[in-house]
Order: sequence, then structure tokens, then C-alpha cells
Amino acid sequence: MADNRADTRVSMRTPLARVKGLGASGHGVEHWWIHRMTAVSNIPLIIAFVIIVAALAGSSYGEAIAIISHPLVAIILLLAVLSVANHMRLGMQIIIEDYVHDKGLKIAALIANNFYAVIIGVACLYAILKVSLGRILL
Repeated sequence: MADNRADTRVSMRTPLARVKGLGASGHGVEHWWIHRMTAVSNIPLIIAFVIIVAALAGSSYGEAIAIISHPLVAIILLLAVLSVANHMRLGMQIIIEDYVHDKGLKIAALIANNFYAVIIGVACLYAILKVSLGRILL
């Protein structure tokens, strides 16, 4: 015989949260997953970056420009900047969310973190593109 009583379990989650299937933080594991993926992608990119910088040691200005102008080198440097800047932004976001308790200060710190990461990333990307593409960019 089946029990037809109503379910009496109480949930602290809102109906919207139950429908979306998200965790308590509201964004599930996406942030965690992206942070881990950028960490893994940083390993070969940073190794390549160190090799490129080591190859530039003792080079003349012209030789350095020639190395950085190579499409493969430029692409590796661009990918490294994108991955490291995003990883840096995500890591600082975790620290801010965990340790800044004042809501207004937390929002200001998160906005500043995003702006800082974008400014650093864009400046690095511009420098790499300027050197690798030469006189095409201003």
C-alpha cells in the first residue's frame, strides 16, 4: 500500500534555487572549475614564457623584436597574458569574497579587482601586439 501523505521535508532553498539547481552561493561550480582550468593552462604557458624570456636574454633589440614577432611566440604570449590575468582576477575574487565582510566594501573591491585585471591584461596584450605587428598598430 502506497503512502499518500504530503512530503513534510523543509528546505531552506528558494523555489527558484531548486529549479536552477545551483548551490548556496548561487553560481554552482563554474567559478571553481574556471579557476582550476586556468591554473592548469598556466603551467605550459608559463613554462613557454620562461623559455621565451630566456631566449631573449643577451639578445640585441632587433633580435628580440624578431623573436617576439614570430606568430607562434606572439600567440603563446597572448594566451599566457589572457590565462594569467583571468586566473589572477578569479583568485583575488575568492579572497575578497571570503575575507571582506562589509557589503559595500566587498562590491567596491570586486569592481576594482575586475578593472585592475582588465587594465593589466589589455596593456600586456597591446604591448605584445604592438611589438609583434610592428608599425601596423599605433
